[in-house]
Amino acid sequence: MSLLGIGSRATKAAALRERLGHPVVDADGHYIETGPALKEFVREYARDAGGGDLAERFERVGGIDYDETVLRPWSRLSDAERRATWATRPPWWSLPAANSLDRATAHLPGLLAERLGDLGIDFAVLYPSRTLTTTAIRDAEVRQVACRALNAFAAEVYRPYADRLTPVAQVPTHTPAEAIAGLEHAVLELGLKAVMINGLVHRPIGGAAAGPGAQPQDPRLPNWGSGSGERLDGLGLDSEHDYDPFWRRCVELRVALASHAPGMGWGSRRSISSYMHNHVGSFAASMDATCKSLFFGGVTRRFPGLSFGLLEGGVGWAVQLVHDLVGHFEKRNVRALQHLNPSRIDVELVLKLFEAYGGGRLRADLAGLRDSFTRLEPAPPELDEWKALGATSEDELLELFVPRFYFGCEADDPTVAWAFAGRLLPGGRPLRAMFSSDLGHWDVPDMGEILLEAHELVEDGHLSEADFREFVFGNPVRFYTSGKRDFFRGTGVEAQAEALLAEDAGR
Repeated sequence: MSLLGIGSRATKAAALRERLGHPVVDADGHYIETGPALKEFVREYARDAGGGDLAERFERVGGIDYDETVLRPWSRLSDAERRATWATRPPWWSLPAANSLDRATAHLPGLLAERLGDLGIDFAVLYPSRTLTTTAIRDAEVRQVACRALNAFAAEVYRPYADRLTPVAQVPTHTPAEAIAGLEHAVLELGLKAVMINGLVHRPIGGAAAGPGAQPQDPRLPNWGSGSGERLDGLGLDSEHDYDPFWRRCVELRVALASHAPGMGWGSRRSISSYMHNHVGSFAASMDATCKSLFFGGVTRRFPGLSFGLLEGGVGWAVQLVHDLVGHFEKRNVRALQHLNPSRIDVELVLKLFEAYGGGRLRADLAGLRDSFTRLEPAPPELDEWKALGATSEDELLELFVPRFYFGCEADDPTVAWAFAGRLLPGGRPLRAMFSSDLGHWDVPDMGEILLEAHELVEDGHLSEADFREFVFGNPVRFYTSGKRDFFRGTGVEAQAEALLAEDAGR
């Protein structure tokens, strides 16, 4: 029973959910960390972990107090200092403020659980907001202890509402050993069942991963983004480490993995003045980098029981990617590639044609022309760049991609329709787009409008009701149960999720 009479109201979203006749599972909602409570918990946890100054070090590298450790340091720099250090403009005014009820809801698990039905949502998987980049902290000791502390806090405060809400565990991945340790702590000790990894690790070029105590070039600047002397490790292709032991442990512990790494602060998204410039397309860019690294690194082939969620970037980039993959495979698989082999050129015929048709400068040096056509470029170290996939056909290639990657799409994303346009996709196979509310963030001014906005694609004729069911129910359930079939046991959607999986098995 609500103390304030807030829950169980007749809302448009609740009415829509009733008409749908199937559950709505939020694959990616967001809670907002409550600074004072979280600070005290982290301080206690760090003290118990034996690190006297770990909490303070966490704060110094952009821990809990975002305003003090990220926004204010950037704001104190002069324009000349920003240009001299190329200090990336960080997010600002990034949390909802106009709707006080919604703001409090994102902070309070009990209030969110009470209101969830009014939002038309049956179950929500929740990700952090201010501490989203904790897995990217470069100080190894702080990174690992901070992730464990945040996971322990989330497990404690959300445990009473497990029938409607579950928080993700943050698992750092700078090395396979730390990833396995963090995973085992989260799953075996804390009982968390949803896992978020750092899908992109920033590593210095020409050296090992940054160790304990590593700091940004300018300590006044936020510890995020890639400098010119860094590269991105997507944990698959050309990785610093062999992550197969970690992937194997994920399969053993029955978890699906989601990446939520932002793409601001590296590549073309390093404006020193515009957050919007840095934000637009940033998650799509980071998800694309992770996806290609895992795919070309053969991870989906070696671990057929493992699925990956790529969140908040939408699915438009993935539609283009799957088309590009098939097109490139068609032209550059190891057999077709021979039509590009420069040794196949008939040099004598080419020279005769130059002599007959190449006037002036184009035939001035026939000896030089002969040399340019006979001097072959060095043979590549590996001719088959698809070798790790072991695919010999388009169908095999798609089987390693389509059922293995899930794409988090927000309610206001019109490109969701592209994921279900099977006739326009390779092999006619829809991509697995998942409903992601993003509640708790600035782009959700009214939580009550989330489901209604998503359903506009149906009302406008871009999605069928069957497509919408896949988007808000089928694909989120498939992703989270791809590792742990009983993921939804004890929740309000247990029976419907089990029925869906049985339905899939019968096809």
